[in-house]
Amino acid sequence: GAVGAPETEDRLRDRLAKSRIAFSASLGSFFSSDSGAEERWQELEDALISTDVGPGVSAEIVMRVRDRGPTTGSQARSVLAEELVSSLLQVDRSLRIEGSPAVLVVVGVNGTGKTTSIAKIARGFVLEGRTVVLGAADTFRAAADAQLRAWGDRVGVPVVSGAEGADPASVAHDAFTTARAENADVLIVDTAGRLHSQKNLMDELGKVVRVLQREASGVSEVLLVLDGTTGQNGIAQARAFTDAVGVTGIVLTKLDGTSRGGFVIAVEQELGIPVKFIGVGEGMDDLIPFVPDDFVEALLTP
Repeated sequence: GAVGAPETEDRLRDRLAKSRIAFSASLGSFFSSDSGAEERWQELEDALISTDVGPGVSAEIVMRVRDRGPTTGSQARSVLAEELVSSLLQVDRSLRIEGSPAVLVVVGVNGTGKTTSIAKIARGFVLEGRTVVLGAADTFRAAADAQLRAWGDRVGVPVVSGAEGADPASVAHDAFTTARAENADVLIVDTAGRLHSQKNLMDELGKVVRVLQREASGVSEVLLVLDGTTGQNGIAQARAFTDAVGVTGIVLTKLDGTSRGGFVIAVEQELGIPVKFIGVGEGMDDLIPFVPDDFVEALLTP
C-alpha cells in the first residue's frame, strides 16, 4: 500500500542532503582531479564506505563500475547509479496484505521510531480506504501504550491493549479477535523493543508471532524498524530479530538526519530482506515507499 503523499524527487533529494553531500563531494572531483586513476577509484570506494554501504560491497561496486570503463564524470555517475540500483534486491516492495484481517507485526528496539512508523503506515491504509486496528503488545512500558493510543486517536484508528505487564501474546490475541469482529482490513501489532535480556525479548516476540500465525493462519508481514543513523551497527541487531521472528521487510527511519544513506544497500546485501519504507522526516507524509531508482537518483544528483 502507498503511504504518504507522492514524493517529489526534489524533496527526497533535499531530505537526503547529508548523504548526498558526503557522496557528491568525492564524485564531483572524480574526473576533474589531478590524482592518478588508482587514487580516484580509491576515493570513490572511500565515498561509498563513508555513506555506510559497507567495505565488501563498496569494493565490488567500484570494480563493476571500473570494468565498464566510463570516461567522463557524467558517464561515471550514470554507470554508478545503475550499479547501485542493481546491488539492491530486485523484488516487489509493496506490503503484502493477505487474510481478513491481514496481520502486520512490527518489531525493533526502542527509540528507532517504531510506534510513529506504525501510525504512519496505519494512516497510509486509512487514506486508501482500509479499516485498521492497532494492537499494543508492548506491555512492558506504560509509555508505549499511551504513545500508541495518542497516535491511534490522531490517525482515527482504534487501539487494543492489555493491562501493564500483561502477556504480550494474549494482547496480540485479543487485538486479532477485535479486528476480526470489527471486520477490519488490517491489524498492526506493536511489540516490545527491550527486555532485561536479548533472549527474553526474542522468545517473547517469537511467541507473539506464533500466536498470531495460529489465529490468522499466517502473518502477512513482520516489519523490522531500524534506525538509519546506526549504520553498520544495525546489521547485528537486524540479524537477531530476523533469526527470532522471520522478518519480511525493513522500515529504515531517520535517513534525513544522517550521511549514512548507503546503509540501505548494506542492509539488503547483508540480510537479503527488502527495505519497504524509508523515513525522511518527522511529518506524517515522511515515511515513504522505498523506490531504488528514486533513492539512488536523489543520492547522486549533485
